[in-house]
Amino acid sequence: MKIYLAGPDVFLPDAVEIGRRKAAICAAHGLTGLYPLDNAIDLTAPDASRQIFCGNEAMMDAADAIIANLTPFRGAGADPGTVYELGYMAGRRKFCLAYSNDGAVYADRVGRFMEVTSEDARLVDAQGLTVEDFGLVENLMMIHALELHGCPLVTPATMPIDVWHDLAAFETCVRMAAARLIAK
Repeated sequence: MKIYLAGPDVFLPDAVEIGRRKAAICAAHGLTGLYPLDNAIDLTAPDASRQIFCGNEAMMDAADAIIANLTPFRGAGADPGTVYELGYMAGRRKFCLAYSNDGAVYADRVGRFMEVTSEDARLVDAQGLTVEDFGLVENLMMIHALELHGCPLVTPATMPIDVWHDLAAFETCVRMAAARLIAK
């Protein structure tokens, strides 16, 4: 069984090593991890970004499931590319799992980056825009996609010191994937 390993991990300085660690965890549970950086792309080619997109989409098509790292990236929410990949897999009715190493409620995380106030029984940000406030860790579309197409979002009891290298929540997802996919 193949698992597409989505997340902003590909932007880390040690991205290849993280991919190897994740693939090894998958293998230890009888699964094959498909990591986006496994695609051979010439980054100097004029169409490099399109090659990356097509290569990742081909990997997702070949996968039985996705494990998405939704740990907030460059802001209060998940990496937009990872969100797309989760939606792509949910739309294809593939088994969806995800984790976030920051289990804080989304509205609280927005407050880390800008002033959030209560106005007319709703939370608003510094621009007067409504802040989603359902007490969920991420946007409702991701949370419910996971519940309806896989398993609820996995978060640690306490935020790890190093949210980018702590793979305990990831391994929980792998165990859940193995239990579901290998048992078939």
